[in-house]
Amino acid sequence: MVKHRPPYGRGSVTAAAALLLLSLPCLAGSVTAIPVLESGYRQMYNLQFDEAHKTFAAFEREHPKDPMGVVSNAAAYLFAEFDRLNILHSEFFVEDSMFRRRPKLTADPAARKAFDAELAKALQLSDAILAQAPRDADALFAKIMALGLRADFVALIDRHYLDSLNVMKSSRATAEQLLAIEPGYYDAYLAVGVENYLLSLKAAPIRWFLEMNGAETDRERGIQNLRLTAEKGHYLCAYARLLLAVAALRNKDKAQARDILSKLAAEFPRNRLYSEELARLQ
Repeated sequence: MVKHRPPYGRGSVTAAAALLLLSLPCLAGSVTAIPVLESGYRQMYNLQFDEAHKTFAAFEREHPKDPMGVVSNAAAYLFAEFDRLNILHSEFFVEDSMFRRRPKLTADPAARKAFDAELAKALQLSDAILAQAPRDADALFAKIMALGLRADFVALIDRHYLDSLNVMKSSRATAEQLLAIEPGYYDAYLAVGVENYLLSLKAAPIRWFLEMNGAETDRERGIQNLRLTAEKGHYLCAYARLLLAVAALRNKDKAQARDILSKLAAEFPRNRLYSEELARLQ
């Protein structure tokens, strides 16, 4: 298993510099990524799901005990379903009433079966590593990914929101555990950012209930963590940038959303989501 190296330190950036970074392709952080996996994620973000599956499956065959290949393949199944069901169109996130009124979704049975199998295998592999080395950063990140993917599937496809909350909290808590060990593992900030930002959008009484049950709902912390992944992450930086575009739209900042989406569209020309959402802003 490829081991990541700890950072030499983290600097701060001004707000203007942070905005500039968000409009650029993902920048390398202090943690070394695995090039073949990065290639698979780029294929996934370009909606080339068959190619991504082949890339991740090849990595699995060469590294059968590494959970990252397995969990990445699960991500490709989930994003393919998101694309087929039009879940990632920002209108579902920006217009709450439209999101609530959307028709019932049904996952493809074969995709669900493959997703569940890969996710179970990823958790089994990561837990086996962590049983021997509880501070293994890569195994912790694979577990964060697996829990986050499960929460996304349950919430956005099955629409079992309460069931997804516990899984989301587990993903965020594991991310905080990893970041305490290795703060330069920038992809892990996404789990913290997603929980805090998405749950901060709930009404005050719901936020109070969520916080009483251990959830985190700090909007500013959510945005800050999404920015860290967007600026310095490897595998999840493009997804973090999309979420920041959604956040900008919710904040009525069309200029920032347009800037982020235009760079994503240029970087991933096969992904019609970016170009379609950009066209809506013109």
